[in-house]
Amino acid sequence: MLTIYVDVLIVLNLYVSFFLLKITAKLMHFPARTGRTLLAALYASLYSLLILAPEIPAVPLNLIKVASSMSVILLCFGWHGWVRLIIGTGTFYAANLALAGAVFAVYSSFSPESVHIANGCFYVDFSLLVLIITTAALYGAVCAVRYFLDRGDTDCGVYEVVIRRGRDVTVLNGLADTGNCLVDHFTGAPVILCSGKKLGVEASVSELPKGFRLLPCTTVTEDGLIPVFRPDEVVICSRTTGRRKCVEAMVGLGNSGEEAVFNPKLLKI
Repeated sequence: MLTIYVDVLIVLNLYVSFFLLKITAKLMHFPARTGRTLLAALYASLYSLLILAPEIPAVPLNLIKVASSMSVILLCFGWHGWVRLIIGTGTFYAANLALAGAVFAVYSSFSPESVHIANGCFYVDFSLLVLIITTAALYGAVCAVRYFLDRGDTDCGVYEVVIRRGRDVTVLNGLADTGNCLVDHFTGAPVILCSGKKLGVEASVSELPKGFRLLPCTTVTEDGLIPVFRPDEVVICSRTTGRRKCVEAMVGLGNSGEEAVFNPKLLKI
């Protein structure tokens, strides 16, 4: 008889759920704050306790799965419309299936002695090292796929960029420019260049406002440092199609004139 340790079950599912949400965010260019992602992963890990419950009929079990997955996506990424929620949930499901298949394929070569499946959850008595290597490899593969998808061309259009920092909301004309390859070294998030004057912020390097830090920046003519900060929300709106997309990005104060200059890969799914 297989012994299931609840603490191990929850911790392993917390780890797996965290990476699955990160994979979802990477694929969809969704904002994924670490705190919210951890909270959503903890919430998702509690679903694994269903493995201890009596057998649930297929219809209510599927309803529970859909409701739990959608609530996890809502908790992690917030509400931005039904389309975004459905796409995010579908991507989260796909990441789950990919990881489950990868773990099973890797571990089946070790001939596991104990596997328990119930209510759509499975418990395998296997090495934590196998799980870490598998999730790291899957995340690396997703990053590689995302990189090659982002290399393609993006249709030009007329945009506006909405930046919210606390109660302050600024709306700027947006310029999609593949030449803006700035990326924050700590988070890996793309940087949108804006005028400090437009944001009502003094862009002096010597007197950084609270919440700002310096990012090395290289241009054709010079090297230097630019102040950057993480806004509470960034939404890129297409004036051509009316489409709105909340993106994960840092904001940097630079010489961008009257516009917010962003890399068009932020618009891709």
